[in-house]
This record gives sequence, C-alpha cells and structure tokens, in this order.
Amino acid sequence: MLILPLVFWFSDAWAEISVDNHQQFFTNDGALHIVGEIQNQFDVPLNQVDIHITMYSGNEVVDTLSTNLLVNTIMPGMKAPFELVVLGQNAKMVDNYSFQTEYNVGQPKSQVIDVTQSEISHDNFGNLVITGTVLNRGEFTANAISVVATLYDEKGDVAAVLTSKTNPDYLRSNDQAFFLVSITDKSQANRVADYSLVAESEEYAAVPEFPLGSILLLTGSVSAYVFFTRYMSRTVGNLVYASTR
Repeated sequence: MLILPLVFWFSDAWAEISVDNHQQFFTNDGALHIVGEIQNQFDVPLNQVDIHITMYSGNEVVDTLSTNLLVNTIMPGMKAPFELVVLGQNAKMVDNYSFQTEYNVGQPKSQVIDVTQSEISHDNFGNLVITGTVLNRGEFTANAISVVATLYDEKGDVAAVLTSKTNPDYLRSNDQAFFLVSITDKSQANRVADYSLVAESEEYAAVPEFPLGSILLLTGSVSAYVFFTRYMSRTVGNLVYASTR
C-alpha cells in the first residue's frame, strides 16, 4: 500500500500583518494622539489585536501604553484603525514611537454588514459629521452594530478615527439603520481629505471595500478558513514589531 504524505501549503500572505498610515499629532486640548491602521495580510480572520506603543524622547523611553483596534474582527486583506490618546506632561515629551502588536487567529464571520450610503458635511455648529445607512444582508438579526470611520489627511495617513452605534443598534435580515459620527476637534477636522467606513455586529463582519480583483483572493481563502475551523484547537498568539525610529 502506498502512503502519501498530507501537506498543507500556504501562500506568503499567511506570514504577516502590517502597521500602516500611522502618525502622531496634538489636538486642541493638548492631548497626544498616535493613530494608524492594522492590515491583515493573513488568509484567516484576526481578533483580540493589541497594540503596545513605546514612546520615546530622543533615545529615552517615556512610557509604554496599549490600545485596541476599533474593529473586533479583521477579515483577510482588510484594515482596522487604532488610536492611543496620551495626556499630561509625558505627552509633550514624545517625539517618536515604536509598535509591538499581538493578535490571535479568530473564527470566520459572514461579511454581510454593509454601509450602503454615506455623506460627509458640517453641522450647524461647524463640526465635521458623516451620516449614512447600514444594511444587514445576512439571514439573521445582527446585534450591537457599530460603524467605524477612518479619516485620512492629504498624504493618506490617518487623521482621526471615530466610532458610533447605529439607531437602532440591531438589524433584522435586510433591514437598514441610520448612523452618524462626528468630529468636534477643529484641528483634526481641518486635516481631513478622505475617509473610509466599515460596520460590524456581534455576529457578522463588515462587507469588504476591496477592488474587484480581490474577490479571487477571498475565494481562495475559503480552504484556509475550513482548515482553521476544523483543526485548530487553540488560538495562536503572535508578535509584530514596527518603529518610527
């Protein structure tokens, strides 16, 4: 009897996540903001993503603080924003920083929570607001729906991140709900040149905002989802390191 070895092959996209479009800036209240995006370049979903940020003044460590993504589950190929806000005297000392990122492999979710319409404008108080509607394309009710807005400056770096609940915050199958997110800090609002939106619920992930060619990547990822769902008995912790230094 001939016995053939069973081999699982994974592409290079399995190998990493990246920290993109990050920067630091001060808002009118004197707070230091360190913002950016995590991109999932794996073939599986990621969750419980923690970003540990070490801040420096020259070569001296000022402090190390942690923050989380504003999205619970990052599907393959998608991005999710983060923000760390630092107050007090330490904030004024920071001139550079580095990242250490931990993450776990998550269970796949159906991507059916879709932002179907959005508009950016100013309200009567001069605040920058984004309004729109979210649609549940799934078969079952979606609960605790949140909308995450990532705003970019002219260079494409993250200028602000915002999150809001829909009204109502649950949607039955094929129902829609209204959302509004607002940025009141004028120093942030004045830098905004573009934005992106994602929405998710406890049960479902966001519909991807991919170019057309990426549909093939998602189709090819199904086998990896099945492998992890059936054969992974535990989640896997990993570390990624990045720096501005």
